[in-house]
Amino acid sequence: MVKDIVKDEEFLSKPAEPATVEDAEVAQDLIDTMGATENCAGLAANQIGSTKAIIAFEGAKGPQVMFNPKIVASMAPYKATEGCLSLDRDTEVRRFQLVRVKFDALVNGKFEARTRKYSGWVAEVVQHCVDHCAGKLV
Repeated sequence: MVKDIVKDEEFLSKPAEPATVEDAEVAQDLIDTMGATENCAGLAANQIGSTKAIIAFEGAKGPQVMFNPKIVASMAPYKATEGCLSLDRDTEVRRFQLVRVKFDALVNGKFEARTRKYSGWVAEVVQHCVDHCAGKLV
């Protein structure tokens, strides 16, 4: 279901709670909202009103979802200026060209631990979304 984008900075600044397999509907809401929102490369669950650690983003093969994402390695720092659908301003941030992320994937109703590497624009989007899960306003 398409949800409204949350702009309440107090809500957005709270760290996310761990996601469970029962949160699959939130993941679908993220995908639906992302698809219906202009200029949306990725979303975190708190941006649609959920307190769970779930992100969705446009990957090379279409929308991808991560439950409980954690960046475990990063290389090649650079400065970026990012916009955010939840904030009415651009923010200068430090990002990394390459990141490795551990997360849970929902497969046949169960979580499977996964690790993926991302680079370039997708890495930047993933970092932005993971920051949202940590309660960082970007």
